[in-house]
Amino acid sequence: MAGLYYEQFSVGQTFKHEIRRTVTDMDNILFSSLTYNPAAVHIDHEYARGTEFGKPLMNSIFTLGLVIGLSVQDTTLGTTVGNLGMEETKFPRPVFAGDTLRAETKVVAIRESRSRPTQGIVTFEHRGFNQRDEEVVYCRRNGLMMRQPK
Repeated sequence: MAGLYYEQFSVGQTFKHEIRRTVTDMDNILFSSLTYNPAAVHIDHEYARGTEFGKPLMNSIFTLGLVIGLSVQDTTLGTTVGNLGMEETKFPRPVFAGDTLRAETKVVAIRESRSRPTQGIVTFEHRGFNQRDEEVVYCRRNGLMMRQPK
């Protein structure tokens, strides 16, 4: 199992995830279609040409999902029970097809679950950056994590 158990996390622990991903126009169109989001700013090049960006913006929920996904192999693969919530999600810069995204994760809080003795809660701070090292997404996420088997 690549993921870490609750006991293996500590406040301040930081991960610079090795896997990066270049996003494509097809990612944007497919994700927007799969999630029933017909916003022209994502799927219509002619429309987007007339916006301040001059080209389609990547769907921000795709960007968020990708950055969290890039963190999974190092942090929660096989050891997470589920997401409890996300907060303080921000998109400080736009993402466009052709951008290459990378992720960093910091553990900002841990606590034992009061109702589930075999699990604990880890609060992750995820940050996504483009190829120019500009932050494009930020999110705090609470994950319900398995404790090590005894």
